[in-house]
Amino acid sequence: MKQKKNVDLRLVDNANLDKLKMNARKQKAKRTGRRLIYILLIVMVLGGTILLLENQTYTKMLKVATYEAQNLDTNLYAQFEDGIVRYNRDGIVFLNKKNEERWIQPCQMKNPDIKISGKTFAVFDVGGNSIMVFNDRGLKGEMKTTRPIEKIAVSSQGIIGAILRNEDTPVITLYDAMGNVLVEYTVPIGTIGYPVALELSGDGKILGVSYLFTKGGNIQSKVVFYNFGSAGDKKIDHQVSIEKVQDEIVPEIYTLDDSTFVTVSDDSFTVYEGKEVPKKKIEVQLGQEIRSSFHTCKYIGFVLLNPDKSGYEVKLYNKNGKPIMNKEFIGEYTNVKMVGDDIIMNSGKSACIITKNGTIKYQGELETEVLEIIPTLGLNRYLMVSAEELSIIYLIK
Repeated sequence: MKQKKNVDLRLVDNANLDKLKMNARKQKAKRTGRRLIYILLIVMVLGGTILLLENQTYTKMLKVATYEAQNLDTNLYAQFEDGIVRYNRDGIVFLNKKNEERWIQPCQMKNPDIKISGKTFAVFDVGGNSIMVFNDRGLKGEMKTTRPIEKIAVSSQGIIGAILRNEDTPVITLYDAMGNVLVEYTVPIGTIGYPVALELSGDGKILGVSYLFTKGGNIQSKVVFYNFGSAGDKKIDHQVSIEKVQDEIVPEIYTLDDSTFVTVSDDSFTVYEGKEVPKKKIEVQLGQEIRSSFHTCKYIGFVLLNPDKSGYEVKLYNKNGKPIMNKEFIGEYTNVKMVGDDIIMNSGKSACIITKNGTIKYQGELETEVLEIIPTLGLNRYLMVSAEELSIIYLIK
């Protein structure tokens, strides 16, 4: 049988084929555009919700979990990495956030203190002769000094700088993480002064020291930087820069990163910058008495006495010395720190949390005396450490 031809079947010419392809591309682009709009709207809603929750004021704390703590009045605590360091005269313990021991290191110290830098921390005996260096896996090294320890600095690589008391001639000594002496510098206090604070860059190459001396009955300070790399090889005592500070004590020096140092005096702070030779970048006069200072890798912050009103105020600056926030508050707090975007203050049963945007997120009384408040995973979720227990709490309205 003869097959009948389909008279309606036509070949599509090239022009129509191009038109069909163009229409298909347009439809695909529209679908992609709609998806992007939906995704953008979802992100905006989520971001706005998170921003709203983070910048609200909360009045209560809801306890959702409790872990019993070892009840020792001599226990001290510090946040480190994803856990908590508990230390006392008899040992150092690294805990997870459920108060479970990850490792224990026995020791014998009369007056233990702690310094933390990045992924490394050191526990040392103030007035004693012992320094122990750790990371989150445990002990990295131990050193015994020949003289009493006054202060230490630790780099993120585990290098230790220590001010050692030696009658009228203090000694600054640098050790590697295994306890080997790298540098030993007897301080000529008659020409440079007495060391009151020191700090190491993360790589351990730059050492900043604040010295105090008197001249004509007036108190003066010097901030000196030493480079123990190639830039300081041809310098006397590896000294690469020195800054004189008139009529002020500089009791604190710290780093924000490998090239940025900050010094703090009674009512001002100074930012020094330089990978090889730190130089003065900016000095900021606060015009108010500094009660305490704190910092992160991004921010420099202070609790200041408010001279015109009762109470205090907190001020926050970026690493260029530019002000970004100030907020008045009532109350006195002995412990002040900044973690992420939260400025956390506590003393006894009182606590206050202020965001970097100046919102007082929480201020009130707690059920028990708290030693540490630590942000943990989750929105407005914190870990509270007391002598009796470790609790997970949420801030609620």
